[in-house]
Amino acid sequence: MNIIPFTKQGFEDLKKELKNLIQKRPEAVKTLSRARDMGDLSENGLYKAAKQEVVDIDRRMRNLKYLIKSAKVFIPTGNDMVQIGHKVIVVINETQKEFFIVGEYETNPTESKISNKSPLGFALMGRRRGDDVDIQTPNGLLFYRILSIE
Repeated sequence: MNIIPFTKQGFEDLKKELKNLIQKRPEAVKTLSRARDMGDLSENGLYKAAKQEVVDIDRRMRNLKYLIKSAKVFIPTGNDMVQIGHKVIVVINETQKEFFIVGEYETNPTESKISNKSPLGFALMGRRRGDDVDIQTPNGLLFYRILSIE
C-alpha cells in the first residue's frame, strides 16, 4: 500500500468531504428514483443527470476512502528544516513569497500550497533557513533564498 502524505488540515478536509458526500448521497438516490418512475428512460434528461450525480458521488467517495486509508499525516518537527506542513518564506528577484509545503493531493496554487513533489517543493524539502535553492524552469534558472521556516 502506498503512503500518501497529508498535512493535518488536509486530512481533516478529506474526512469532512467524505462526511458531506455520505449525507448528500441519499437525496441523490431519491432524485434518481423519482426520475426513474417518470417512465421512458431513453429520453429522460432528469434520469440521466441524476444517475450521473450518483455515479460521481460514489466515485468520489471511493477515492476519498482510499486516500484516507492510505494517508499519513505529517506534523513538522521543529522549524530548522523544510518539511511537509511548513510555511516557507523565500525571496526571489528581491520579491518575498511564501509557500505552504503540502502533500500532492492538497496542492492549490491560488493558496500558495505546493506539493512536496513539485519542482520547487522538492528542492525546498530538507533545506534550512538561509539556504539558496536553484530551480530550472522552462523560462530559465530561478534562484530562491529561504528567509524563514514556520
